[in-house]
Amino acid sequence: MRKTSETSPAAHVQKSYQHCMALARNHYENFPTASRLIRAELRPAVAAIYTFARAADDMADEGDESADKRLKQLDAWETLLERCAQSEVDHPVFLALGDAIRRFDLPVSCLHDLLTAFRMDVSIHAYASLNELLFYCRHSANPVGRLMLALHDVRTPAALTASDAICIALQLINFWQDLSRDLPNGRCYLPDEWLQQAGLSHMDLLAGEPAADLSARLQPVMQHALTFTDDLMRQGRVLPAYLPFRLRLQITATMRGGLAVLHKTGSVDALHMRPKLGRADWLGIAPGALLDALWPASSDSNSRTNPGSPTP
Repeated sequence: MRKTSETSPAAHVQKSYQHCMALARNHYENFPTASRLIRAELRPAVAAIYTFARAADDMADEGDESADKRLKQLDAWETLLERCAQSEVDHPVFLALGDAIRRFDLPVSCLHDLLTAFRMDVSIHAYASLNELLFYCRHSANPVGRLMLALHDVRTPAALTASDAICIALQLINFWQDLSRDLPNGRCYLPDEWLQQAGLSHMDLLAGEPAADLSARLQPVMQHALTFTDDLMRQGRVLPAYLPFRLRLQITATMRGGLAVLHKTGSVDALHMRPKLGRADWLGIAPGALLDALWPASSDSNSRTNPGSPTP
């Protein structure tokens, strides 16, 4: 349950929220800052979370600073996070974020987890095992879902478990979709334990000019990655049943869109091409997403159950 009343924030806090909203609107992200499906009173808090994460991500990935300098910047960002959770901090991002934490009883541990993932981005560019990759995803992806659930006061353990499965799956889909972009930038998210089954390693993929037959050799690895990710999406298919209708509709569209990208990734040479969805794809996704939202999968069966009239 919420710890604080739903009173309007003070004028100086509202100004900080406006700052975060402006920054969020100026960036395109797979993050629902501008979605009309998010209730209006929640959008400023979503923007505060986004702005906190976007700034930390930039510290980890952009510019010419050394790794040590980036890590120190992230440490300073975490210090401000710890302070803002307890009292007001004279910083527009943390003034808004602190208010959102207290107003919606947000799990601060999720925000710390995001910073852990950003620190990993600074120093880790490949993964030896699936467990290492999943550890990263639990810190980079799961917190976003859990924070969104907390904003909507959804705290059921089954909902959190389903959200984690969906968030990891969406993170992995993004990795497989961006393979042709990440490898030239020195990042490989296919774990070595998968690559070894094809006689490969991340070093082979990062080598620059790949061997002529590399795409063919990689195909069974990619198929394994796609199947593993599809299974994760199915594990989380019950999530919409726990959500209010507006959020449910956004999540069903996101899930359908993610699966469409996953299936498209399996039909192209992901080493050299980035699959993406076009207008026609989204038009095809929309009816199914609406049906999923109206009749979400039951938590105790593979069939659909009618939860009654949707509530806004």
